[in-house]
Amino acid sequence: MSTNTFVRSLHDLGAAAWFGGGLMGAIGLNGASEEVEDPRQRVHTASMGWAKWAPVNALAIGAHLVGGAGLLLANRGRVQAQEGVTANTVVKTALTIAALGTTAWSGMLGTKIAKGSSEPAHSGVTPSSSTSDEVAAAQRQERILQWVTPALVGTIIVLGAQQGEMQRPTQVSKGLLGRILD
Repeated sequence: MSTNTFVRSLHDLGAAAWFGGGLMGAIGLNGASEEVEDPRQRVHTASMGWAKWAPVNALAIGAHLVGGAGLLLANRGRVQAQEGVTANTVVKTALTIAALGTTAWSGMLGTKIAKGSSEPAHSGVTPSSSTSDEVAAAQRQERILQWVTPALVGTIIVLGAQQGEMQRPTQVSKGLLGRILD
């Protein structure tokens, strides 16, 4: 019996960093930007923090994707044969694609927000009445997306835990029997 510790670790640690970094940014970084004394430095402070995190986030996402592909390859027979595994894998893949999309969208909005980094604002994601329309619109979208991506990635982590439970011998036997009887 072979193990998939390396690819499972890439998959899980990548997702954990993607989730945790997004959540910390939403709560810690964007939240702390409200406390910056000069309203013209709030967007700049949040933007610089996100810019420093972006390469780490890209590595985390890459690790998650490489690990996920490795696990799919290693478990392809079980994915096809065991009842419930295919559905879990399809949902998890769709959520991963959605999270990639919200992450990219958030990055594009962050670039727009950073261009207005000297404009006064309440926080990195909350405009003030003096914030330009373009930056304010990006901030309002970002204020929502900062929660959507961690929610999607958190769900991916839960589905990964469910897949781990599906590998218990009793679950494998039950799932294979269910496929045979269908």
